[in-house]
Amino acid sequence: MKLTDEPTLNTIDDYNNQESPEKRKTVRLIILGLVIFSILLSYIKISNDTVSDYIGTKEAPGISVLPR
Repeated sequence: MKLTDEPTLNTIDDYNNQESPEKRKTVRLIILGLVIFSILLSYIKISNDTVSDYIGTKEAPGISVLPR
């Protein structure tokens, strides 16, 4: 049973480095954009890495973990 309407590898435009220059440029721009986006997210995460969950003040210092 041979299918006659199936494309062969040589007829696919992306096979064996036959892609168009526009596709190659688009793929490179997408990869570059994702790298820049990940660098930006990493910078935001690193710059906001300090945790400040303490909500006490000098007058009301919050929960004391020392036994009374």
